[in-house]
Amino acid sequence: MPLARCLRRPLPGRILLGRALLGRILLGLMAAAVLATGAAAAPITLTDIAGRTVTLPAPARRIVLAEGRQLFALALIDPDPVARLAGWSADLKRRDVTNYARVKARFPAVEDIPIVGEESDASFSVEKALSVQPDLVVLSGRLGAGRPEQMVQQFTAAGVPVVFVDFYAHPLENTLPSLLILGQALGRTEQAQAYAAFYTAHMQRISERLKAPGLVRPKVLMEAHAGGFGECCNVPARGSIGDFIPFAGGHNIAADMVTATHGHLSLEYVLAADPAIYIATGGPHLAGTGGLVLGPEVPEAEAQASLRRVVARPGVAELQAVRTGQVHGLYHNLVNMPVNVLVAEALAKWLHPELFADLDPQATLAEMNARFLAIPLAGSYWIDLAP
Repeated sequence: MPLARCLRRPLPGRILLGRALLGRILLGLMAAAVLATGAAAAPITLTDIAGRTVTLPAPARRIVLAEGRQLFALALIDPDPVARLAGWSADLKRRDVTNYARVKARFPAVEDIPIVGEESDASFSVEKALSVQPDLVVLSGRLGAGRPEQMVQQFTAAGVPVVFVDFYAHPLENTLPSLLILGQALGRTEQAQAYAAFYTAHMQRISERLKAPGLVRPKVLMEAHAGGFGECCNVPARGSIGDFIPFAGGHNIAADMVTATHGHLSLEYVLAADPAIYIATGGPHLAGTGGLVLGPEVPEAEAQASLRRVVARPGVAELQAVRTGQVHGLYHNLVNMPVNVLVAEALAKWLHPELFADLDPQATLAEMNARFLAIPLAGSYWIDLAP
């Protein structure tokens, strides 16, 4: 099967982890730990998210990230993730300026990291990446069809190992395997396993409670980048952030009509479906567009005002969810990072408040910041529309 197709297909079972792949990764982690006790520079052999066997001569010290936002994955397992960067794409710097400012404030050296790709996946340059002399390149399934195979061949010919990870297309299945892969590659297995245990415990608390007999799944509309790009409704459907809706015990009305990761629903369809819960996603990138503005460094009052504007639009204001006050806002980019357990907790609390009265996503974030994140997160990442 071509590599591009392999990266895009869901892993078996559509569950929290791809068990077979995770098992191979954990075995590799244990083997790497044994090797590390005997020799500091022992080779590391791992299986990446595409099922490829990759060998590094030693833990990676000069990494190229094809997606700059994946710096936050490194920040969960390394106290100075910027020190390992030999080059990266500019998506975080150009498209997520608030988070980039947080990185720069903590690690000023990030300004000196060479750019090897601009904002689009197609701009990633193998030639520029090779010019910074990396010992590892981290690629993502988001890269355009056909490019991964060609890029792997070019890097392999130059003697540079390549690993694939995925925190975007199928985050429920691939988040932990991807983070464990990075932990292995960086020689940070203990740190990756510690976060994996934390993440798994929080996700299992949700999945176990939702096994309660007679569970009713409320109909949910999640509008992506709400209010910022035209009329309602751009929606996540199958994969990516859309998969968190059924995981958290809801019925995603978009998945009934859209077979891709994202798509568009007509306002007529949405009004006929009349969802019980409305969730808008957004971020600082929607400032000035009339869309939902929330996320890092955004005051809650500003987030509330923008959410109120979003649901006051014609048609949206008529939804049962809006009329009954079941309106919430979510920072969209949380799903693209291994901290997406926060998405699961926020949704579970919104969809089944009676089951999750004791669930506190803010406390989960505080523990992440204290125990794991070298770049702490602060801001309004999820909100309930105030009366």
